[in-house]
Amino acid sequence: MTLSVAQIDRETDQLVGEWLTLSEVARRLNLSAGRAKQLLKDRKLIGVRRGGGEPQVPAAFLGTDDVVKGLPGTLTVLLDAGYSDVESLRWLFTPDETLPGSPVDAIVAGRHTEVKRRAQALGF
Repeated sequence: MTLSVAQIDRETDQLVGEWLTLSEVARRLNLSAGRAKQLLKDRKLIGVRRGGGEPQVPAAFLGTDDVVKGLPGTLTVLLDAGYSDVESLRWLFTPDETLPGSPVDAIVAGRHTEVKRRAQALGF
């Protein structure tokens, strides 16, 4: 599988807020650059190009020493529902008053099962 990295639009870029380069992800998770890139290939993370250069990942996707629990499964469900990487980012970072907060906020707070259930409903 090859590494596919989308170009992001301004609105989604602003929704996400803080970004980390793939090199920063590798340092933060104490991984080699190759292993960090593998996280993208394995869809454990999604990254985009922001004005060229190396892929960047939302900082919210990382905990203290790993990818936030529940995120990879949610990304898989969104892909299965037909969402592109940019559409997935937009959905994850758009505030939802019924959660409250955004789906990514709920995942970070440990409510990934509820977010995954909502993502599954998108496919039907």
